[in-house]
Amino acid sequence: MQSLALIENWPVPTAAAAVVRADGTVLGTRGPTAHRFPLASVTKPLAAYAGLVAYEEGAIELDEPAGPEGATVRHLLAHTSGLAFDEHRTTSEPGTRRLYSNAGFEVLGDHIAKATDIPFGEYLRQAVLEPLGMTATALDGSPAKDGVSTVDDLVRFAAEVQAPRLLDPRTVAEAMTVQYPGTKGVLPGYGHQNPNDWGLGFEIRDHKSPHWTGSSSSPRTFGHFGQSGTFLWVDPDAGVACVALTDRAFGPWAAEVWPPFTDAVLAEV
Repeated sequence: MQSLALIENWPVPTAAAAVVRADGTVLGTRGPTAHRFPLASVTKPLAAYAGLVAYEEGAIELDEPAGPEGATVRHLLAHTSGLAFDEHRTTSEPGTRRLYSNAGFEVLGDHIAKATDIPFGEYLRQAVLEPLGMTATALDGSPAKDGVSTVDDLVRFAAEVQAPRLLDPRTVAEAMTVQYPGTKGVLPGYGHQNPNDWGLGFEIRDHKSPHWTGSSSSPRTFGHFGQSGTFLWVDPDAGVACVALTDRAFGPWAAEVWPPFTDAVLAEV
């Protein structure tokens, strides 16, 4: 795919990218796809998927209490628990505002670890990474931001969320459905969004503007980006997913190059 060559012009030391279909067919790659990059918040979709496995295994329920008073597992996954961004303090009532929260995912990880009697990083490995053959991926620390992975591994995950084998497709469809519709909030790096739509651990594009995906990305596009200069999106209407990992912190450079890159990929598909 010629569009992937655009990463060579990004102002970053190292970048790698790939595009994959639901059946696992890799349409193209660029850069060192076996290089291990810090994921930052692209860790969250992996953690959320492990949470959904725990739900299907019966270890937890989506609507059971977790986190602040009145909050549930669903609230934590959808960033509506009321927990602050990086502090374990409550700033609003559960379900009323979309407060993007690393603390919420850390509480979720602790909740799952207690329910399964397995440290969360190990549970993620057993539930998601090992079955998908993601041997270069690891989580040693916060379920919100401390994952490390490669483009090669995330291509496997991107194929899984398009055509689930580890989960019932209905569970994944729920994860890609807006939770608490109409909830407003701030999308980190992109300001206030009304509504700020989110699924269960995955951000949903809908009609947000500005946004880190492309102008031609379908409203059903879902995924996540990370402050380490990383992203993963899935566009169900286009039938493809794209992963891009870099080693430069997110900033104006990313806001400038990511959307035209995504548009170029979609145009070529």
